[in-house]
Amino acid sequence: MADQFKPEIAVFHCINTFADSAVLPIAENEHFSVKSYKLPCSSMVKDVYLLRAFEAGADAVLVFVCPEGQCRYVEGNIRAAKRVQFVKRLLDEIGIDARRLALFNIAAGDAAAVVEIIHQNLPELVKLGPNPAA
Repeated sequence: MADQFKPEIAVFHCINTFADSAVLPIAENEHFSVKSYKLPCSSMVKDVYLLRAFEAGADAVLVFVCPEGQCRYVEGNIRAAKRVQFVKRLLDEIGIDARRLALFNIAAGDAAAVVEIIHQNLPELVKLGPNPAA
């Protein structure tokens, strides 16, 4: 099935959550691809970056942040969560479906959690199909 849908997933993450060079190749397989955007802090995730990822063809965008209360920059993860919620509302308004965007709190260096989250979200993403904005 050469024409089978292979989702493209954009991952935004704080440099303190995990080393993308070690984790994402493990998570990625023949059923989907991952593009990583490393940030100095998750608070650097701006609305426009999330929207541009969809515009560039991402079928889903996952944002990984530190657990609440454990952000090196005090509340970067809380700011990121607020931005993600705002963009989710925009996505629904423009018909892209907010379920394509998600934020996850993970402990620093928990590579297994990253891989598990990506694989757990894959069935829902496959059901949603290709990004209508791409």
